[in-house]
Amino acid sequence: MDADTLKTLQAPIKDKYRETPDAAVVTLHAESNGVDGVACRLDTARGLVEAGLHPATGGPGTQACSGDMLLEALAACAGVTLQAVATAFGVALTRSTVRAEGDLDFRGTLGVAKDAPVGFRDIRLHFDIAADAPGETLQKLVELTERYCVVLQTIEQRPRIAVSSKLG
Repeated sequence: MDADTLKTLQAPIKDKYRETPDAAVVTLHAESNGVDGVACRLDTARGLVEAGLHPATGGPGTQACSGDMLLEALAACAGVTLQAVATAFGVALTRSTVRAEGDLDFRGTLGVAKDAPVGFRDIRLHFDIAADAPGETLQKLVELTERYCVVLQTIEQRPRIAVSSKLG
């Protein structure tokens, strides 16, 4: 896809959202269902995924780990956003790799140490890109990717989260 095609595709969508801001608010959904053992199944756009404990918490290592899935979502979102930004700039990337990695102290989630965080302590997002464009243009692509990557911004800005339950 080139810049003109992307602009043509997105122009009516952007106009609609400018005229009717509420139309831009879309609710996405995900649902998991417990299965035998300490696992659950998640119906994704690519089929069923079974998630379980990470080996560092006693899992077998044969199931998806939700921590890995979070990093995968971050890398995917940043990768797609980078491609869209590059396309809008008319820059054809010859190399476009986005790597997300994060450090977990599993003492937190296992309740071994109260001072250990439950969740990622640090997350790093690395861009390895090349194109027939000046370095400052490539840096601008990365900056705009950071700004418009939904998953990255969600992690950085921490949305309001409501938890509810149906018991019995």
